[in-house]
Amino acid sequence: MQTADFDFHLPEELIAQHPVTPRDAARLLHVGRDRLADRLVCDLPALLQPGDLMVFNDTKVIPAQLFGERAARDVAGSEAAKVEITLHKRESLDSWRAFAKPGRRLKLGDTIRFGGDFTADVVEKTPEGEIVLRFAAAGAELFEALHRHGQMPLPPYIRKLRPLEARDAADYQTVYARAEGAVAAPTAGLHFTPQLFTALQERGVEKLMVTLHVGAGTFLPVKVENIAEHKMHAEYGEISTEAAATLNRARAEGRRIVGVGTTSLRLLESAADETGHVRPFTDDTDIFITPGYRFRCVDVLMTNFHLPKSTLFMLVCAFAGMSRMRAAYDHAIRAGYRFFSYGDSSLLERSQ
Repeated sequence: MQTADFDFHLPEELIAQHPVTPRDAARLLHVGRDRLADRLVCDLPALLQPGDLMVFNDTKVIPAQLFGERAARDVAGSEAAKVEITLHKRESLDSWRAFAKPGRRLKLGDTIRFGGDFTADVVEKTPEGEIVLRFAAAGAELFEALHRHGQMPLPPYIRKLRPLEARDAADYQTVYARAEGAVAAPTAGLHFTPQLFTALQERGVEKLMVTLHVGAGTFLPVKVENIAEHKMHAEYGEISTEAAATLNRARAEGRRIVGVGTTSLRLLESAADETGHVRPFTDDTDIFITPGYRFRCVDVLMTNFHLPKSTLFMLVCAFAGMSRMRAAYDHAIRAGYRFFSYGDSSLLERSQ
């Protein structure tokens, strides 16, 4: 299939720059197998079934946007240079893979200073234009430094419309975020509130947490014409032994698995075998789901509205069918749904 097969026109005014308040007041397009229905996120308890198992990604977004200065090199005429860094995957306790602007100015061995004694050395440059930074801090000390010097890594389609605001520190984080390590939010989860969790529990819907540290690669455009040639960035995920047992018990009992967000779905599908049995998982995944993929685990998907020609729009087309998703997106655009990270949501019934 071609990347152009997943293109559509989205008016810029439909790109949400802030979330609605309260979070669960966002609109929700229910994409059933034979009809579309306009609802609200707070209607979820009525749309789900008692016994459904909802799977959430409890990753926590870190301040992964850094602005620093490359130190002058020990050569004639060398000057310091401003550098923008976006961390996207942790390599070790003190090292992160990152995107740099302008990356061409950086060389192996360069030191970047972000303030005070918070520095990092360039220890690798990849053919794809990424760099690997080794920081002068590690573990908890490194996270503390990021909170002092870093900024919330808002998606590029929001940053080009407005500057970062103080409220983004809370807005761009789920209320149940726990495990630090993501550089992009699992945005379907941004709609949940304590009140909605209580209503879902009263409905008899079970809740389960897994972890996938979302990387900035989720926003990268697909640059190839043939989607089979696209390479996904790897992201680290964890499904505990207890969580895997809960998932397998639900499937054995004939209950539905509801993935909250494409991140939860990709992690579950990465950990499931051909029969749908989920094994404990502590590994990287670079799974790329496109039309023709046979889903093993997830029956229902809650997800926001995605970018044209993106890997995530390809995923939802695989899940609910291309014609159904094109009709759903056409309806959402006509009806003025708000798109992308801070936008409205959808609830998709699997087509196969």
